[in-house]
Amino acid sequence: MRGGSQSRSPVGMLEAIGQSEVFLDFQEQVSRVAPVNRPVLLIGERGTGKELAASRLHFLSNRWNAPLVALNCSALTPSLIESELFGYEKGAFTGAERRRTGRFEAADGGSLFLDEIGTIPMEVQEKILRVVEYASFERVGSPESIEVDVRIIAATNSDLAELAAQGRFKRDLMDRLSFEVLFVPPLRERKEDILLLANHFAARMAFELGREEIPRFSQETIRALEGYSWPGNVRELKNVVERAVYRSDTPRISEIVFDPFVSPYNEHRPSKKKAPQAEEETSAGEFTKKPMNAALRELKVQMLSSALREAKYNQRKAARILGLTYHQFRGLYRKFTEEITG
Repeated sequence: MRGGSQSRSPVGMLEAIGQSEVFLDFQEQVSRVAPVNRPVLLIGERGTGKELAASRLHFLSNRWNAPLVALNCSALTPSLIESELFGYEKGAFTGAERRRTGRFEAADGGSLFLDEIGTIPMEVQEKILRVVEYASFERVGSPESIEVDVRIIAATNSDLAELAAQGRFKRDLMDRLSFEVLFVPPLRERKEDILLLANHFAARMAFELGREEIPRFSQETIRALEGYSWPGNVRELKNVVERAVYRSDTPRISEIVFDPFVSPYNEHRPSKKKAPQAEEETSAGEFTKKPMNAALRELKVQMLSSALREAKYNQRKAARILGLTYHQFRGLYRKFTEEITG
């Protein structure tokens, strides 16, 4: 049976952007398995774009014109997952005032994307296994068997093999879902894609804000973006860049805040690390050989750059490190922008 229009392609054909070798290799793997009518398991860290990969698998398959239905399994309580997947009959339980179609029925003829499948309780895993093996299931509260034609695309950031070894995931289901297992590359392995993605997110945010000029990143900011480890992957990069664009008064993006939870009211504790005395004396000697105005300018640039690096390019935190107000820091930063950002 076919699902209704209510569930047609909720994931959508979103962009997958990259030019790095590891990214292109992954896209090739997706393209190769997409036409094969078998389940695919996507494994990747949070924020790597598993839902984009699922969307690409669906739209490159022969099912592209049928529904792509998604369910985030971790967002539901165990008691709700079964009724969400298989639907229920009127009167099946308290509050079931009418029949409801489940995700399997809605995805009939198309694909069902089960995100965070490792969180599904064992009793529901058994019913999913039955659908995979026999292409049929029963709604909650009904003995009637319903036949469906659904391709399952599952995703997780957990080690399913370890969960199966612990008895927390059905090994039979894991085997059925793993016709192909694709590992979504983390952003730290896609260094060449960071600036490409950052420019894309920045331009889109500027358009959303109604700004005419396309944002551009300073060299210092680019170095910060490319040197960061991105534990939250592409999703974190998107948040960081969009936040930077909306906070900037000009198209030139020179302030990046990686951790928005750093309080501006915490007192700065000076680092206990000190440079070797010889280096301090050498540095002082170099300054005394220059005209006073040039030496003071160079010293200010060095102090501003050092504070920014220590603050991970959070300008408010850098101001506290230097004992300045934020407005004092901003005034100096604007004055010496070219020297600081290169």
